[in-house]
Amino acid sequence: MLPANDDGGTLRPPPSDLLATTRVVAVLRAAHAREYAPVIEALARGGVRSIELTLSTAGVFAELPVLLERFGADVEIGVGTVTTAQEAEAALDRGAAFVVTPTTDPAVVTTCTRRAVPVYPGGLTPTELHTGWRAGATAVKVFPASLVGPGYLAQLRGPFPDLQVVPSGGVGIEDVPAWLEAGALAVSLGGPLLGDAFAGGDLAALTARARRVRALADQAGGPR
Repeated sequence: MLPANDDGGTLRPPPSDLLATTRVVAVLRAAHAREYAPVIEALARGGVRSIELTLSTAGVFAELPVLLERFGADVEIGVGTVTTAQEAEAALDRGAAFVVTPTTDPAVVTTCTRRAVPVYPGGLTPTELHTGWRAGATAVKVFPASLVGPGYLAQLRGPFPDLQVVPSGGVGIEDVPAWLEAGALAVSLGGPLLGDAFAGGDLAALTARARRVRALADQAGGPR
């Protein structure tokens, strides 16, 4: 049985044990989802095992089952940049372990909570973030996080003490401890972690960056 929302209503899917332990999500964007496999492998070698495939990349729905068959024992793969309930259903039907949105749409959140799948709706203002949380989000995605910084979490916790947050958008590798120690559930990283991996870059260097991120996350304080 999933825990109830704090108002006693909507069920709130918990984060995966994997994310609760590793506290890092890698956000992947490429020209086509066929490019994802070697990058996922490099990230997993470095200990980053929560992978978000963005719908701004072509071919995600076609490739997701293939990637799950190859990597499903080692990583969790979710779908991001989801903006409609129909896209959320399509992601879940293909096995997405979680769903991430850039905006706050309660219909998307409800689609995921009905199927007991973690969902992370995006927002920036207190109104947007609270709307996603009350709809049953696992955690809300503060986006773009670089505009506010870790101190924003302390301000949010005043009126919303139970709010769970995942910062995303402009979070750098060395920013990871500050966000986690401010109370973030996890951190979401794109460009600073991926670098030039989708432009022929050194995948061994990507693995090294992933190891650095995991080391910083493991050493950081904050809730576990």
